Amino acid sequence: MTNLLKLSFSLAALLVVFGQSDASSEDENTPAPAFPYLVPDEKPDRPLSTAVQRNYDAYSSIRPEQNELFTQFKYTKLKGFDYNDGDGTITRRDPSKVIFANGKYYVWYTCRKTPVKPVGMSRAAEATDVIPSADWDLADIYYATSKDGFTWQEQGVAVPRPPKPNPGWRSVTTTDILVWEGKYYLYYQAFMEASGLRGDYCPVAVSYADSPDGPWTPANKIVIPNGAEGEWDQHAIHDPYPLVHNGKIYLYYKSDFDERPELTPSKVRMHGLAIADNPLGPFTKHPLNPVINSGHETTLFPFKKGVAAFVIRDGMERNTIQYAEDWVSFKIASIVELMPNAAGPFVPDAFTDTEDGIGITWGISHFTNAANDWNRNHSVLTRFDCDLSRNVDDPQMKGHHMNLTPEFHYKQGLSGKQRERVTRETAELNKPSAQN
Repeated sequence: MTNLLKLSFSLAALLVVFGQSDASSEDENTPAPAFPYLVPDEKPDRPLSTAVQRNYDAYSSIRPEQNELFTQFKYTKLKGFDYNDGDGTITRRDPSKVIFANGKYYVWYTCRKTPVKPVGMSRAAEATDVIPSADWDLADIYYATSKDGFTWQEQGVAVPRPPKPNPGWRSVTTTDILVWEGKYYLYYQAFMEASGLRGDYCPVAVSYADSPDGPWTPANKIVIPNGAEGEWDQHAIHDPYPLVHNGKIYLYYKSDFDERPELTPSKVRMHGLAIADNPLGPFTKHPLNPVINSGHETTLFPFKKGVAAFVIRDGMERNTIQYAEDWVSFKIASIVELMPNAAGPFVPDAFTDTEDGIGITWGISHFTNAANDWNRNHSVLTRFDCDLSRNVDDPQMKGHHMNLTPEFHYKQGLSGKQRERVTRETAELNKPSAQN
């Protein structure tokens, strides 16, 4: 044996004696302890699958029922609203946030009362001064009050359509409320053409008042314009939703873009943010827009240091509640079911510039095509309840298994065209060539 080999063996023996031998091969063959039966509250210092790592890194809890931003939604039919037997001539939709003032709750909403039902956006060229194209065409902004949030009294028009050519002369819709330095501001979509002629084109306008009961004075100007040609929000600035943060007005909005007629649906929807020091503007659009990559209507509320958002119906991250501590960088906080459409929650600290947001427990939303018959197309307001509040602990709101009836599932059944395709596929399998 050479002197070099003798030296190598001697060093190896010393390492074994002092517990420093190369035992990697033995460690590799020794299985790691199994994941524990009692799940650790903190992320354990051990190898984890990508999925289990995500439980610790992406969510506030590994259990939905312990996640403050997880809930089920409960719905209650509202009293006090008439819909003309649901014939399509009266619609109420897109409610604002609910506020509490003068000893009662207030909500504002899109209301259409026309002699006939809408002809549909695809027939917008047939719309007139009395014939609406869409459910929200030829609409005004109404408001209602309530002592308990279940029975409401409609108080009438808050913001009517202004005279032509002012913004909104065709329709004023999808409003939301801001309370700022003792005054009240209603932001809304201001249509200057029938919806459907170019899609759903409109900018944002605003009216203001000293009282939630009005009278409302229109600013008669566009406060958040559409983007330039080729920009993501060139056609649509929808669902303006103001909150107060960091001494400024943070107004979130939705836009439709990337229209491709060969696809269904033909557009995608995402959300942006515009910020101002004054309710009448100017608003500066955030350079990272769009800040939410999915969703339909805008619904947000302060939560802890940040803001939470409902992301419903559209996009890759639909049916989620998301959270951004910096009010810009949104991440999925929970995956939920039966989310309210166009939710306008009661947000007690919407305008307090809080750094310790409490959350929400209820609000007003809408059901579209409430008659389930496009020949009588109209929308109705409804109440939703939830447990997204740090001040409430309601286990019944935290269940995470919805027991939907067989009848509900059968309503999602195959169309006639799809059934024909399945029949053809089965017939192909029964051909002699396929069997061979």
